Amino acid sequence: MEIRPGLHRIQAPLGERFVALYLLEGEHSALLVDTGIRESITGTLLPYLAQQGIAPEKLAWAINTHCDFDHTGGNGALKTALAHVQILAHLDDQPLVENVQRLIDERYGEFRASDGFDDPAETTSYLRSVTDLVPIDRALTGGEVFDLGGREVTVMHVPGHSPGHVAVHDPANRALMIGDATLGRTVPFADGSPAFPPTYRDTTPYLDSIRAFRDVDADLLLTAHYPVHEGTGVEDFLAESEDYVAEIDAIITDALVAAGAPLTALEVVRQAGKKLGPWSAGALDYSIFPVTGNLERLRERGVLTSTTDDGGRRRWSMT
Repeated sequence: MEIRPGLHRIQAPLGERFVALYLLEGEHSALLVDTGIRESITGTLLPYLAQQGIAPEKLAWAINTHCDFDHTGGNGALKTALAHVQILAHLDDQPLVENVQRLIDERYGEFRASDGFDDPAETTSYLRSVTDLVPIDRALTGGEVFDLGGREVTVMHVPGHSPGHVAVHDPANRALMIGDATLGRTVPFADGSPAFPPTYRDTTPYLDSIRAFRDVDADLLLTAHYPVHEGTGVEDFLAESEDYVAEIDAIITDALVAAGAPLTALEVVRQAGKKLGPWSAGALDYSIFPVTGNLERLRERGVLTSTTDDGGRRRWSMT
């Protein structure tokens, strides 16, 4: 649906969740933010263009906000349908945007050796089944301006969830399309109930990105998996996200003090349990992403130390 002039939110199914794509339309060109998975293009985007009477030739660019499969998995389908569209992603995420095996190993398998944590086989199988990656046409670094005709939009580099995460600023509508750059207290299912933890990874850049969004003073904050945040709801969501980071710091230190012995990040997560959030045990384990980010930041501050044991497990303890 067109939520503001020339700004369309196109919501596509994603299992029990959804992924929202955004189409920015000007007088002579259009830009797509994220491609979802394969079916997001074939089953949702292309029918939407036809329904709205938007000429496919008008779509000039597609920007992946970051490397995750539910934001890039439709790249191949889009190129097959509309070969002229330039697919763009940040330089820091480019290797994972273009190669599904690297995405699986380096993004989702980051904690195999250090913590013994990995996606279940069925999750990896699903990822492969819905993802078509292709080489991007141009790498972004942040600050790029796209002239759509009668309006311009700007790319912001906002790392934290991933190193190369970007957002798109639409000043004409006072809108920010931020993908997964800010994640609140829980990622929701389509019905709004809690699905899994906010999986930011690098805590300091994540908080810096939240501050960058505040500096833009947007009236409309558009994410991939949440409802629309508008007016005072923008600051509410940013503040909620910031507050959750601070809560994790306290939860981590409490867990390590209670344990009285070095713990892996996954052991910290399981020691903390429901203090981290209202998720099932399997979903709770994905807190390893934000918990590791906070552990690393606390180490940088001298609060914690880490060692690697003989089995290759990284263990954390109070200084």
